[in-house]
Amino acid sequence: MVQKMKRLYDVVVIGGGPAGSSTAVYAASRGMKVAIVEKDSIGGLIGKVSTVTHYLSVDNNESGKTFSEKLLSQLEKYHVTIIKENVIGVELHGEIKKVITEDGEISGKAIVLCNGTTPRTLCIPGEKEFLGKGLCRNARKDAESCKGKNIYVVGGADGAIKEAIFLAKYAKKLTIVHFEDHLTTIAEFKNKLDSFDNIEYLFNSRLTALKGDDHVDCLEITDENTKAKKDIFDDNCAVFTYVGSTANTEMYKNDLKLKNGFIIVDQKMETNIPGVYAAGDIIDKQVRQVSTAVAEGTIAAINAVAYIKEQN
Repeated sequence: MVQKMKRLYDVVVIGGGPAGSSTAVYAASRGMKVAIVEKDSIGGLIGKVSTVTHYLSVDNNESGKTFSEKLLSQLEKYHVTIIKENVIGVELHGEIKKVITEDGEISGKAIVLCNGTTPRTLCIPGEKEFLGKGLCRNARKDAESCKGKNIYVVGGADGAIKEAIFLAKYAKKLTIVHFEDHLTTIAEFKNKLDSFDNIEYLFNSRLTALKGDDHVDCLEITDENTKAKKDIFDDNCAVFTYVGSTANTEMYKNDLKLKNGFIIVDQKMETNIPGVYAAGDIIDKQVRQVSTAVAEGTIAAINAVAYIKEQN
């Protein structure tokens, strides 16, 4: 039998997005041995957005991909160990905390949970079948292949509209499908939409099914007010959905206090368990932005280091 690896660090961070990267850098700068456990790539969900907006010192030409590359570079500078493994469990109680992956255990004197959220799905017919066959998830990655097509963006909040603005440059026609009677995005994005002449709107509308043979060629739209359904036939179109997200807290629900699925923390970013902290989109908070995630990671790191020193 092959014995699985056991690894010990001062601070273990689950998740390599802005919150997790900030945590790691600030903890490492204070002399801690730090590891980030990330199943995908550094950057998390931010790595999949078309542009990073409003973050100070970052201009509007910064893509999620290039922003993530800078995070990785900074982590390497501070000698943070990046462990690309899938977390399947945690042991949060006790003096030493444990992160259990498919490849072994990673132990830490303090742990910071930064594994964010997962984009919500619509749970409609055709959603699974047409993923990658007209239904797309990554605007930056998929935009070029959608050039000249009719593109549909589902959602009316900031995240959806920012991607719609990016995609409109590639689309023959771009249609925004939103269940409310108006967009809920910020003024800056609304003004940018006005500069395009190829954008249309389907308000009070929900996408309730995707249809086709080997790719999407029909969208079923349901009127939010009358509940009447209609089919929009559009051969070889592209559909992008941005309908919110859910917190990745399933493995913590038996140990941590949650509110609506999000982790409750105090002003130190500490959970109800000593030595266990959380930061970023996974916590219960009002504002979910890169800037708040970075700040929370900073606070979590500083307090995690203080906790470790108090225990020694």
